[in-house]
Amino acid sequence: MFGPKMSDFHIWLLLVWVLLWTLMLLTASHEVKPAKRPNFIIILADDMGWGDLDANQPERKSNNTPNLNLMAAQGLKMTDFHSPASTCSPSRAAILTGRYGLRNGVTHNFAVESVAGLPLSEVTFPQLLQKEGYYTAMIGKWHLGHNGPYRPTKRGFDYYLGIPYSNDMGCTDKPGYNLPKCPPCESTGSHLMRSLHGGCYSKLALPLIENISIVEQPLDLWSLTDQYKSAALQIIHNASARGQPYLLYMALAHMHVPLAPPPPAGAASEGVYTSSLKEMDSLVGTIRSASDDTDKNNTLIWFTGDNGPWEQKCQYAGSVGSFTGKWQTNKGGGSAKQTTWEGGHRVPAVAYWPGRIPENTSSSALLSGMDIFPTLLSLAGINPPADRRYDGMDATNVLLHQEHMGHEFLFHPNSGAAGQFGDLQTVRAGKYKAFYITGGAEACGGTTGRPQLHDPPLIFDLERDTAEETPLQVQTPEYLAVAQRIARRREELLWDIATDKSVSTADYRKEESAAPCCDRRQAVCRCNTLD
Repeated sequence: MFGPKMSDFHIWLLLVWVLLWTLMLLTASHEVKPAKRPNFIIILADDMGWGDLDANQPERKSNNTPNLNLMAAQGLKMTDFHSPASTCSPSRAAILTGRYGLRNGVTHNFAVESVAGLPLSEVTFPQLLQKEGYYTAMIGKWHLGHNGPYRPTKRGFDYYLGIPYSNDMGCTDKPGYNLPKCPPCESTGSHLMRSLHGGCYSKLALPLIENISIVEQPLDLWSLTDQYKSAALQIIHNASARGQPYLLYMALAHMHVPLAPPPPAGAASEGVYTSSLKEMDSLVGTIRSASDDTDKNNTLIWFTGDNGPWEQKCQYAGSVGSFTGKWQTNKGGGSAKQTTWEGGHRVPAVAYWPGRIPENTSSSALLSGMDIFPTLLSLAGINPPADRRYDGMDATNVLLHQEHMGHEFLFHPNSGAAGQFGDLQTVRAGKYKAFYITGGAEACGGTTGRPQLHDPPLIFDLERDTAEETPLQVQTPEYLAVAQRIARRREELLWDIATDKSVSTADYRKEESAAPCCDRRQAVCRCNTLD
């Protein structure tokens, strides 16, 4: 009366069905991390202009960046990508933490004699990747503290090779191209820098640091690219041989002065800047080739810049393209690095990941260097600490799925030309950009724009006016609607930061003894352990 008896075969089918159903439920309720985590190569150019990337200005038909052009053709070009600040330390701190400078505490540059750096309360994405088994390496410019616990190897990197700050913050025996033309290191006299001489650091040699040791002081600017290249290739190949996921963060010396193009210098035929730009592009191409040869379909390469070109360096500065900031330049002063005009923070950006990022794609999504933090963690299946607030967004769908949704609002902090350091003086909202403060950095020729407060703010429509020359007329319906929306969001963000219990404060004290020196008995701290 209980029906036919089930056979062993039917019982086996039932058990298999139950097992499969259980696995489906578990999969649906738990995040499944990839069996093999991706590798990440982040390449950060220094002082490179948006217009220096050929792919951003194809009408010019130049061929200065063929390797980056190829990466863009085989990956994604981001045309509305912005550095988080328009000078070095604030931009790098925001990239590593995913937070505005008003949260992470870094609002202006650290110095040669700085005793501290990025606040120790801040968490970097290399630290989080390192904890999850990634091999993490950094090559190049750090500029977030070079003493004790502020060094790169204490902030998430297993290995470091590079200059602790900008490559003009110290002398070399064979100076590169700069304005003003800087002299070689002194061979006698004081070993510590006591003052700037005509804009040149002449009494402290530029150090090359490996992990925590100075290996060369003064370093050789003309061999620096080869040293960086050799270290990067070794890192990529060794990590691949171990089968270990890795992060390589390359913060290049290019295109910051002093420029040291490969010999013979191309000054006669194409110019020093162009020659240096081609050298940088060749280095990027070498890194891409090594990545392709070892783990091509499992490595994301993300190239971008820390801020716009240093306009006062004239022929040794890059191109902002059409983002010329004419409202400012018409009144005097520069509109690139150290300002919140588009030329100061709109930077080239290319993402390359064969098999994952669709080829020959372009995105005009409003994005920031702060987005690198949440995007890399998301791709690695790692959750960021929940005890702090972030300003970057996960751009995975922009990179991998051709979505074009970026930031609804993006704030640009002052970094040196006007107002207080860190002030959120400029706001992007879609195609509109509002200035509460304007001011120009020093231009080629020496003029400097006077800081001005704007109440109501200047508002530009960047679709109609990429040069930021003519603001919208106040009291028009368009202006009033945009101004109200931006003002409300600006106040919300300022209140959010004011009530954020995770806000850090940077220590900007300076002491002469904090300057890196391998041998204080020698003039300019001279030593060389590379031989």
